[in-house]
Amino acid sequence: MKPSKTLIYDGSFNGFLTSVFVAFDEKINVADIQKNGQGQNGLFSDTETIFTNVDKAKRVWNGIRSKSYNAITNIYFAFLSEEEGIELLLYTYIQKLMAAKKGKEMDYSDGFVLKISQLARSVGREKHRMEAFVRFQLTKDNIYFANIEPDFDVLPLISKHFRNRYADQQWLIYDVKRRYGIYYDLEGVEIVSLDLNEIYFNRTRKSKVFAEKEYDYQELWNDYFKSTHIKSRINRKLHTQHVPKRYWKYLSEKKEAV
Repeated sequence: MKPSKTLIYDGSFNGFLTSVFVAFDEKINVADIQKNGQGQNGLFSDTETIFTNVDKAKRVWNGIRSKSYNAITNIYFAFLSEEEGIELLLYTYIQKLMAAKKGKEMDYSDGFVLKISQLARSVGREKHRMEAFVRFQLTKDNIYFANIEPDFDVLPLISKHFRNRYADQQWLIYDVKRRYGIYYDLEGVEIVSLDLNEIYFNRTRKSKVFAEKEYDYQELWNDYFKSTHIKSRINRKLHTQHVPKRYWKYLSEKKEAV
């Protein structure tokens, strides 16, 4: 029996797919797949550093898609969940997918298949929430800026939505938890790294970063929100289910609630 190996990759999705390609191509007995800098050597496994190769990643991507288009979404969404040990879970899932007959649905009674499906659905729900709950603030540089703090790394999933919806405006959405953002410059979206000294919430305390008229708009929106809500008809439990409290500090209509 071949000795097992822990594969170390750069943390990117293409890096993970490259690791899968190498594992299949070299018939590696995979003990684990870990991000660079987070790897813990196993007692009984060697390590191998995998360098991202886009062509190899594409071959894995196309191979998965030829087996099941739905599996592509499940794999990518589950990868963005950042679940501990997700790489090995996904590798096992891909092994099962490739071993299955073409056109045959994967068995959801299988624990690995079910787990990946559940993670993908959770990430999908978070994606839709972020698309609904982003609140932009206009900066003095005429860029619409928004903070988000999602449970999962959904920035790559929401860029298309905002690019289509706000195609005539420059905007930047910043992930507070992961310390990076996506910036649209009227031509395309790019990933940017920021080191903010201050995290901007939609609260009454003003910041010199934002245009003065931005606060007037926020007050108008806040007044409208209050006027259209009838307290006697509010189902607070249902409201919190749809708008979890962890998002309130970024919503201008929730200024008085946080």
